[in-house]
Amino acid sequence: MNIHEYQAKKLLADYGIPVPPGHYATSSAKAEKAAKTLGGVMWMIKAQVHAGGRGKAGGVKKAGSIEEVVICAQELIGKSLVTHQTGSRGQPINGVLVERATMISRELYLSFVVDRAKKRVTVITSTEGGMDIEEVAAKTPEKIVTRAIDPIVGIQGYQCREIAFALGLDDNQRKQMTEILNGLYRLFIEKDLSLLEINPLIVTQDGDLLAIDAKINLDDNALHRHTDLAALYDASQEDAKEHRAREFDLNYVALDGNIACMVNGAGLAMATMDVVKMHGGEPANFLDVGGGTTTAKVTAAFKLILSDPKVQAILVNIFGGIVKCDLIAEGVITAVRQTRTKLPVIVRLEGTRVAEGRALLQQYSKFAVITADDLDDAAKKAVAAVGSK
Repeated sequence: MNIHEYQAKKLLADYGIPVPPGHYATSSAKAEKAAKTLGGVMWMIKAQVHAGGRGKAGGVKKAGSIEEVVICAQELIGKSLVTHQTGSRGQPINGVLVERATMISRELYLSFVVDRAKKRVTVITSTEGGMDIEEVAAKTPEKIVTRAIDPIVGIQGYQCREIAFALGLDDNQRKQMTEILNGLYRLFIEKDLSLLEINPLIVTQDGDLLAIDAKINLDDNALHRHTDLAALYDASQEDAKEHRAREFDLNYVALDGNIACMVNGAGLAMATMDVVKMHGGEPANFLDVGGGTTTAKVTAAFKLILSDPKVQAILVNIFGGIVKCDLIAEGVITAVRQTRTKLPVIVRLEGTRVAEGRALLQQYSKFAVITADDLDDAAKKAVAAVGSK
């Protein structure tokens, strides 16, 4: 789960990480009040959306007067911001973060991630702050420093010193960096984060370190332990279908194709989409109903698929293990009955109680359900069904 920058900075501050003073505002009047409260002569007005690349897309503005603060807020709040991460529809701007501007001497990059290959939380840092870290890795990989943290002992002093030296920090800044790294590691572990990124972490003209941007991703599987963080979820920043999927505990990602896929298991879902594309089709979504699904859940997934106007055919690919094939068949039949869809529905079942599942589908074949022998056959039939439209 993503959270907004202003929420991430509140967490950073709670763990002793220096951040610029700022206030969240949902209207130009509140932005004006925030700027007056903060004081100063220059302010940054930052659109709060779940997407990177805000600065390049016009989502971060500098104001040199209170009047300009109001104008900047009016230009952002209530609009949609389109960045390289949002797609053409953009993300709605429901509010802005108003911060007092800071004079920058240097920009650094700092993040904590989970390195699944090493099974370690890993620090990634670079002297090239303010840039896309992927670009730095591709063009100047020698400028990226990583340190894996042993989960038994946690981040060590020598690692903090190595990172600080690699960034070219002086004695005072090295002490600050050690405190920041220890605070960030505690935050990452205690709040069950999956990503913590500060880009840039700046050196101010006074020589101090300051986190002027922050991105935090929370591990969905751990949200039951952090109800306060779960409450920060912003449904407006998600595709409406993805939001409905979350309510039914479905793993759903909208895509641009016209063949909807409903599968149990993320790996099988990826394979299904690959085979559809191999036969010339375009998947409309990634949808994993999970291993312990129910008839109600299958019906909800089916309705979710049909809410996408681009969908022209539905491919159901189920390998019955924990979930039984006859249960899936019942869910498909119930969904087809309730929605009265005229779209072709191609179903491939294999595994536990497959004979019973296939028998149910044959019994209700009048509902335009097309059975398939295997995944390859199902993909071919789905592509053919779309091609015949």
